[in-house]
This record gives sequence, structure tokens and C-alpha cells, in this order.
Amino acid sequence: MRRNIDMEAFSYAETQNRFQNEIINGLKDNPKHLLSKYFYDKKGDDLFQQIMNMPEYYLTNCELEIFTEKTDKLAKAIRAFEEPFDLIELGAGDATKSSFLLDFLVKQNADFTYMPIDISGNIIALLQDNLTVKIPDLNIVGLNGEYFEMLDKANEISSKRKVILFLGSNIGNMEIEEAHHFCSELRQKLNPGDILLIGFDLKKNPHTILNAYNDPTGITAAFNLNLLDRINNELDADFNTNNFQHYQNYDPLTGACRSYLISLKEQRVNIENEQIIFRENEAIYMEISQKYSLEDMNSMAVKNGFSPLQQISDSKNWFIDAIWKVV
Repeated sequence: MRRNIDMEAFSYAETQNRFQNEIINGLKDNPKHLLSKYFYDKKGDDLFQQIMNMPEYYLTNCELEIFTEKTDKLAKAIRAFEEPFDLIELGAGDATKSSFLLDFLVKQNADFTYMPIDISGNIIALLQDNLTVKIPDLNIVGLNGEYFEMLDKANEISSKRKVILFLGSNIGNMEIEEAHHFCSELRQKLNPGDILLIGFDLKKNPHTILNAYNDPTGITAAFNLNLLDRINNELDADFNTNNFQHYQNYDPLTGACRSYLISLKEQRVNIENEQIIFRENEAIYMEISQKYSLEDMNSMAVKNGFSPLQQISDSKNWFIDAIWKVV
């Protein structure tokens, strides 16, 4: 038991050291930037749940429609080979959407184990508790950590065929070049015949997109600013969030929707033993939400070792859950 406690402490220290290094390196870079994966502490998780419930944030309802009304199509694609498999969800969150698929598969007596991966330990703990009650017959193994590290762990745990879920347009939180690199690296973790179900937000009316990320109630702004509070709490920093303002833009030509925090004054912020200087109106680049065309999606699949099998859309054709097979 003592050894397990020590290993857990080591893992926590390693994670915090990585957090500190990536935050400081990002803020010392030019231009300054922070990684959106760090939005999700307990308060960040709660704020994102509020974002997903906003009427302007269409992405949740579009993909939820797919998972509630076209569940049989998703299940048929996943169970194409009628053999045992591991259903691995990258960035599982609260599994609101995937739980409909999980319940459907369990009722079909599919032989699978659900392995949610999330960087938030809080989310994994809540997920295991909630799904155990909601779907009692579900086999679940929660994995807390970075995607590819936890995929390696999943492969160590089980040699069964893998079905990967990467939902909610999480691929859109990467620059296009980074997204291609991600898909290529993901391919290296999988075997021929494995399946990837990946969500893409499609290019559409620019006002519809911008409203989803710049809500009038300020929840998205609070979500971005919360990362500064997290840095204060965990790295003994002294950010004054009143000195920063959320800013959002969208480029309909490239499909890039980007968020920033703008320094409202010249200021100095201390983080651990580092001092970060901000100029008035200097921006911290926080996050991209990339939008895609159908051609962009298919090209990404083929270039990175996948074969596009099917595209399942919502009734508005605003969102696509694409099903790719590893070749």
C-alpha cells in the first residue's frame, strides 16, 4: 500500500512540474500563449458544462442529436467485425453524448470495455461513479492523464481491437498542422482494422460560429480567465484577472476561431521565481476552434493512414461525426 501512495505522489508531482513548465514557457514566448488543455480544473469543468448548455453553443446539441437519433448507425459501424473491443474516449468529459452509445451497446450485449481518458482526475472520478449507477452492466476502466500516454496504458491493459472516440470537435482545438500530426501519431498507436470516430464542426455562417464563442452572458470569458486563477492557486502566482479581457474572432476563409486574453494595462505578474511582463493591450493566445469542410476531413484521414468509411451528420448539417478505419 505504501508503494502505491508513493507512486501516486510521484505522478502528481510530475504532472504539476509539467504544468508549471508549460505555463511559464508559454508566457515567456513571443507571442504569449497558454495551452487550452489546462482550462479543466474543477471550476473549469463546471464552467464548460455551463458553456455546453448555452443556447448559442450549438456544437453540443448538434452532436447530441447524432448520438441520440442515429445511435444505431454509430453502433453498426463500431461493431462491424462482431468481436470484443475496447471503446476508448479521448477527453471524455461527463460522457453526456457517449453515454447514449454506451447504453445502446450494453443493451445489444456487445463485448466491450469502456476506457475514458481525461486529463482531469476530477472528471474521471465523477464519470466512474455516475456511469456505474446509470449503466450498471458497463465495464469501465478510467484513465487519468495525457491522451497518448494513456493509450499506451490501454494497450498494455488489453490487446483487443480498439475503437477510439474523439468527440466534441476536440480536433478543432488544434492548429491544422498540429491536427495532422495528432492523427498521424494516433495512427501509430493503433492497428489495421481499428476504428476512429471523430467529431468535426463544419464551416458555416460566421455569425453563428462567433456567437458560440463570445456569449453575451460572459461564461466563455470566465472560462478563459479561470486559467489565470488556476495558475494563481497552483503556482503561487499573482494574476489580477480584472486586468485582462477576453477577446474572440473568426476568420471565415481559414475556418479559424481564436480566443485571447488582452492585458488592459502594463503590468508584471510573478509565477514561482519568474516575473512576466505584459505590455498594455498585449494578447495571450488561449485557444483555437478550427472549423472544417468535408474535403478537409477526408484529406486529413487519407494523409494520416486512415480510410474514411462514413460521415454521420445532424439535421442542420452543421456537425459531422466521421468514422475512419485504420489501414
